[in-house]
Amino acid sequence: MALQCGIVGLPNVGKSTLFNCLSNAKAQAANFPFCTIEPNVGVITVPDERLSKLAELVNPQKVIPNTIEIVDIAGLVKGASKGEGLGNQFLGNIRATDAIIHVLRCFDDGNVIHVDGSVDPIRDKEIIDTELQLKDLETVLKKIQKVEKQAKTGGDKEAKKAYEVCTIVKQHLESGKSVRTAPIATEDQAYIADLFLLTAKPVLYACNVDESSVNTGNAYVERVKAAVKDEQAEVLIISAKIESEIAELESFEERQIFLEDLGLQESGVNKLIKAAYKLLNLATYFTAGVQEVRAWTIEKGWTAPQAAGVIHTDFEKGFIRAEVIKYADYVSLGSENACKEAGKLNVEGKSYIVEDGDIMHFRFNV
Repeated sequence: MALQCGIVGLPNVGKSTLFNCLSNAKAQAANFPFCTIEPNVGVITVPDERLSKLAELVNPQKVIPNTIEIVDIAGLVKGASKGEGLGNQFLGNIRATDAIIHVLRCFDDGNVIHVDGSVDPIRDKEIIDTELQLKDLETVLKKIQKVEKQAKTGGDKEAKKAYEVCTIVKQHLESGKSVRTAPIATEDQAYIADLFLLTAKPVLYACNVDESSVNTGNAYVERVKAAVKDEQAEVLIISAKIESEIAELESFEERQIFLEDLGLQESGVNKLIKAAYKLLNLATYFTAGVQEVRAWTIEKGWTAPQAAGVIHTDFEKGFIRAEVIKYADYVSLGSENACKEAGKLNVEGKSYIVEDGDIMHFRFNV
């Protein structure tokens, strides 16, 4: 599943530095606006301690983790929705992503120029929110114009419902709020799905802080948390400066010592990747054998045949059954055979909803 998270933010907030730490792809990180002109795409490994534990137990020839794509998108300025700066390009790039990581500058440093002359993460957030909302409003108005006549004069129930839903969204956007918080029933989301609205995408706010604030946050972070409390969005504290220093260390041991010295158990990059994975509403199941131990990405709520289809479409088409071992059972008993002998291998049919961490083997016939 090639799912993408787009990193966005005003120029010089640290998003390209974070991208460099996240990915082997190198976006320029410079002290001036628009240093990232084209979107850079990095394929990011998702850290998962469970995969490492399974690999220890099975000792396979290969270990293959989950990945997601991270896109570093060029910074934008006021007026982007009208094409100012790199506006049209920025908005087009973000439309193609599945979720948004919004980097906010939450540190003071006179040596790093801010595009608006001062540090204010709430103002920065509102600039980007406004530009995305204006673009969404433009898109929704076009849809309203398309369905309005059918809704008001004809007997087209679908057009009438689409008009009602789009009108709710229009009013919500006009009040300065993003579509993700609009009062729309889940079953009515389909009426705006074809619009790929920018502010309907799930968002994670990454507060880029200085080294002294990475454990506890600061006043800027508290303001961000208060500002987004009604958005159902996660706020993550991270220091791009610390992460860039960690990235320069060659060995895992050196990185762990560096983290321990700072009082950190895990790098901010790891936390960010895990949060992005969660943001996309994803889950993981595993296959485990002597040839390979592998993590597979699915959406939460998928059935066993859908999960099998991630490996190969034939697995889904010819699905017979799934043999499932829970991760905790596999680890406690130590092997697939031990789980079978203990009665911890369950045979599941087409209606089985795959749980995060399931270890699975599929039987199929094509």
